[in-house]
This record gives sequence, C-alpha cells and structure tokens, in this order.
Amino acid sequence: MRNKYIEAFEKAQIESKNIPEFRAGDTVRVAVRIKEGNKERVQNFEGVCISIRGQGTGKTFTVRKIGANNIGVERIFPLYSDSIEKIEVVRRGKVRRAKLFYLRERKGKAARIKELRK
Repeated sequence: MRNKYIEAFEKAQIESKNIPEFRAGDTVRVAVRIKEGNKERVQNFEGVCISIRGQGTGKTFTVRKIGANNIGVERIFPLYSDSIEKIEVVRRGKVRRAKLFYLRERKGKAARIKELRK
C-alpha cells in the first residue's frame, strides 16, 4: 500500500523522462553527466545490459563492458536519474533469460550475444 502522493510524484517523474525500450542482452550507450570541480561534461558508457530490477522511480539497470586489459567493468544506473543525459540502444540481443550474470565468468568470444533478427 503506497501513498497516493508518492505515486503521483513518481508518475510525474516517469513521464518527464524519455527512455527507450530495452531489456537484458541489449547493448546500450548511456550518456552520463559527470561533474568535476565546477565543470560538467558528458561521458558515454557503452556495454551489455545484464539486468533490470526494481519498479517505479527506484528502477535500476546494470551495464557491463570490457575495459582496458580485458577487465570487466559494471555500473548500476538508476533509470530515472538526473545524471543520465540519454540512453541509446545500439543493438538488440537474443537472450533467453532476464539476468545475464553468467557473462561475468565468460571471456572473449564466449561472452558474445547474438543479435536479434527482425
């Protein structure tokens, strides 16, 4: 049982953001606003979405990419955060599960995801 005022506030927050439809397995590019001192810049973080969890304004998604020296880097982004400039779906992935945590153990070609054909 949630407070109707909180629900109304969350609904307004969700409607104000323009978020594309994506799911686990999709490769996404997240433009994140980073503040350094008194300057602000936008940095892209591109990788495979390995999970989406939560509901309402508390919804989050995890993006995993392979960084320098083949080290896996994961970031958890709140979906309706003000620090997210935009989310862009680069390619759709063909997967059969909602959470792709098994990708953490895979390396190289074994960690690839097939593209979803239309």
